[in-house]
Amino acid sequence: MPKHIQARSATDAAEESLVRKLAVSRHGPADVIRRAQMVVRSWEGETVQAIAEALGCHPKTVRVRVVRFNALGIDGLKDAPGRGRKARLTESERSSILGLVGQTPPGQLVRERDGELHVTDEHGAAHWTLNALASAAQERGIQVGRSQVRRSFLREGISWRGVHSWADSTDPDFIPKGQRSSRSTRTPR
Repeated sequence: MPKHIQARSATDAAEESLVRKLAVSRHGPADVIRRAQMVVRSWEGETVQAIAEALGCHPKTVRVRVVRFNALGIDGLKDAPGRGRKARLTESERSSILGLVGQTPPGQLVRERDGELHVTDEHGAAHWTLNALASAAQERGIQVGRSQVRRSFLREGISWRGVHSWADSTDPDFIPKGQRSSRSTRTPR
């Protein structure tokens, strides 16, 4: 038979107030709210089995969360650090990739002061694409792929859209639009 586990009493009125407020909250992390409910029910004298049945979880979950609260207090309601995959890019690497967009692409024509057009790399991309950003980052020593560059932009709230060159087409049967209709032609009502 498992040992009886009870949540420790709050260290001060502020801690008790915060846990009770979290337990009835509707806006907040659902996991933290549920763990706060476990602690409050334990304070009210309910058994681990009764708490588990009321909240629809396993009794072991209740035991683990109550023991964690007893050890860490309010911090025990949050997720433990170190969960999930570690980030492969540092913040400085991510910001340098995002900063590339503000620079001139290597294949873009640039007008010099004397009026002459100049290109840094004739074989480079004339517009920033995800592939061009990934290769430019790799040249700077950052190991990153196209999809990771895209995710970095999405993380910053920037949806990446490629450049559409409407003037050029690779389709051999492409026929450009002709002139518009005459303005003197009346449109039917």
